[in-house]
Amino acid sequence: MSIFITGFVLKGNLSLYFNLTGLLIVIGGSLSAALISFRLQRLKIVFHVVRSSYAQRRVSETEIVHILINLAIKSRIEGILSLQEDENETSILFLRRGLGCLVDNYEPYQIRDILNTEMYFFKMRREDSERVLRTIGDFLPAFGIIGSVVGLISMLAGIGDTSVILRTVPVALTSTLYGLVLANFFFIPFASNLRERTNHELLLQKIILEGIIAIESELNPTILRTKLLSFLTPSERKDDLVPLAKIRERFNIRDKDTGQFIDLKG
Repeated sequence: MSIFITGFVLKGNLSLYFNLTGLLIVIGGSLSAALISFRLQRLKIVFHVVRSSYAQRRVSETEIVHILINLAIKSRIEGILSLQEDENETSILFLRRGLGCLVDNYEPYQIRDILNTEMYFFKMRREDSERVLRTIGDFLPAFGIIGSVVGLISMLAGIGDTSVILRTVPVALTSTLYGLVLANFFFIPFASNLRERTNHELLLQKIILEGIIAIESELNPTILRTKLLSFLTPSERKDDLVPLAKIRERFNIRDKDTGQFIDLKG
């Protein structure tokens, strides 16, 4: 952002790029179009979603895996009903939903159906919010052009008056600038960030779904850990790989000539 603003400052004072008339046309027109296109309640939801996407800490896949493994161990030791305590304390709503199904003794197919439905409509709501942001992003350049046309009309009307031309030229030029900057520096990036976070949260929900089903079926925590690690990138589970020496010993891999274990790295 600093580099971006520096590009404006290098060729003059920032005050040169401020024009109230053009700003009112672009913001007022785009806001009016948004209110005509969408319900006010929908716009409020989009505002809260965007704000929370930047304000809330992002939970990593590794954290979710560790939480589920700990829950699986606790479930085997103390029983499924012991998860009621965690169901009330965890801040991850989807995980709480899954734990609630466990505590209420739902069948595995019922848990999967409920959580899959939750994931589906979560994705639908996020896609609606992203669509609103991209639509507003499309409005802004269009109203920037409208502001430019207004400035040009005023300029042509005072073609014989130099003072009128000097007052209207900034409106014609800055309006387009405002529309492009607001669209490409704010609303379109907001929409892209929302899609990226949605994909991340859907991955977390998929991990939670598989973990909840495994806990319900009393899967061994070690096996559960191996299964859930499949969701992580290789770099995140590098330390959990079985040593090559142990693999050679387990499968009795030896060199025919020397009788020594083969170095699999070679």
